[in-house]
Amino acid sequence: MVVVAAIRGWRHPAAELLRALRYTSRGYVSQRTLNEVVIASAVRTPIGSFQGSLSSLPATKLGSIAIKGAIDRAGIPAEEVKEAYMGNVLQAGQGQAPARQAVLGAGLPICTPTTTVNKVCASGMKSIMMAAQSLMCGSQDVMVAGGMESMSNVPYTMSRGSTPYGGVKLEDLIVKDGLTDAYNHIHMGNCAENTAKKLTISREEQDSYAIGSYTKSKTAWDSGILKNEIVPVTVSKKGKPDIEVNEDEEYKRVDFSKVPKLKAVFQKENGTVTAANASTLNDGAAALVLMTTEAAKRLNVKPLARVVAFADAAVDPIDFPIAPAYAVPKNVWSQNRCSHGPCIETRTIRPCRNLQWRRRCFCNSDTEAVGTTSVKNKAVNALGSKHEWYLLHLIHK
Repeated sequence: MVVVAAIRGWRHPAAELLRALRYTSRGYVSQRTLNEVVIASAVRTPIGSFQGSLSSLPATKLGSIAIKGAIDRAGIPAEEVKEAYMGNVLQAGQGQAPARQAVLGAGLPICTPTTTVNKVCASGMKSIMMAAQSLMCGSQDVMVAGGMESMSNVPYTMSRGSTPYGGVKLEDLIVKDGLTDAYNHIHMGNCAENTAKKLTISREEQDSYAIGSYTKSKTAWDSGILKNEIVPVTVSKKGKPDIEVNEDEEYKRVDFSKVPKLKAVFQKENGTVTAANASTLNDGAAALVLMTTEAAKRLNVKPLARVVAFADAAVDPIDFPIAPAYAVPKNVWSQNRCSHGPCIETRTIRPCRNLQWRRRCFCNSDTEAVGTTSVKNKAVNALGSKHEWYLLHLIHK
């Protein structure tokens, strides 16, 4: 709802009730300059393998854990959060308004407005961008944003209607709603094969990139640099003691000796994308507390980072891996943000996406600037929450 103008002196009959309920509304305040936005905290759950340690928890529960962890780390009362955006892609079977379930489960007031965002892999990052925009324009002053996904709990479905002769067909919604190009009706892995062919990215390059990504994950965990971004998850099992999950699972499961020997999955003849160099299916959540600099001063919060710029780019769906190469000039070089030697994170469902991105955007510069904190550049793919994990690494670096 948009209120264009208010009649001075008039009070709605329900105003006192709303005030008593500590009702939070979203209101736009016209102003000549944009507010500066900072990130007060940024946390994530460990990343669980498909049907792994976090598989008993729905995405909404993982989201609640991440949101509560972010608010606790920010050191602010939950009542200070005025609104929340949470990305979530595979929503079937979770019930109405997954973001609201996560927010209320984290202990935020019932009057907190929430919105669930679905932009496939970019859902969590888009949630953060939308929150930053709301803060910049004065709509709110403290917000939560992030993403959540439990691919282990995504259901199978069958079409409604009369049962056809010969039985019914079950469809896996991970594939149908999460990993299939809705326009060309092909798997995202086939899109990656298309990009690899167009840009002559070899199987060997992709395997090498995948091994490097897993190696970075292990190095990061062994060195302890990820501790600050993790919120442990307690998993209850019937008849057994509770288990605390406080470390990613996926990087421990890879056997490097088998990587070059695996067959291509999506294109049998001359294919380059395999089960090893493609992303896995995962469970997890991440959340950030964002606020204006004025709110940070009021709440005595020391920010972790400042939001400088953000940008979207869109291409033909089959060419989705090359979209970052168009977003970067809009976001970074056009604003002269990279002159001081950046650390840049780019996230991909397939290594060919990062490889082509490096070629196009860093053809004449040090490619080691890309993915320097990349502990999961390839290894995970929990759709609704994955992009903000990489933002977390940059924030905590």
